[in-house]
Amino acid sequence: MIAERGQQLGFLVRDRDAKLTRSFDDVIRSEGADVLVTPVQAPNANAYAECWIRTVRAECLDWLLIHGRGHLEQVLRVYVEHTTAIVRTERSSWNRQIHRPVQPSSARIGRPGCTAVTGSAA
Repeated sequence: MIAERGQQLGFLVRDRDAKLTRSFDDVIRSEGADVLVTPVQAPNANAYAECWIRTVRAECLDWLLIHGRGHLEQVLRVYVEHTTAIVRTERSSWNRQIHRPVQPSSARIGRPGCTAVTGSAA
């Protein structure tokens, strides 16, 4: 199934829902992947990943047209670097607000170009 498309599945993280039976796990394992089940009585184990994915989609991916796996990986790498830099800056300055006047840019007027960072239209 997945191998026919030239892809390999490394692992699948799933919760302990009763709908996902042992036969489901066997199908995933037959594709060569490991099945990782969330811990017992840990309702928030998956919440952090879901929150991060929801944030990435709202702040980044919903605003871009992704044209391939390489582009997606590059966009996510830049997003992670950007957000970790912001967190480091906020922690080091003890959440001090720095207000700079916004200068109108005439560069945005005219024909859209391609930015070097994400490869998307500016």
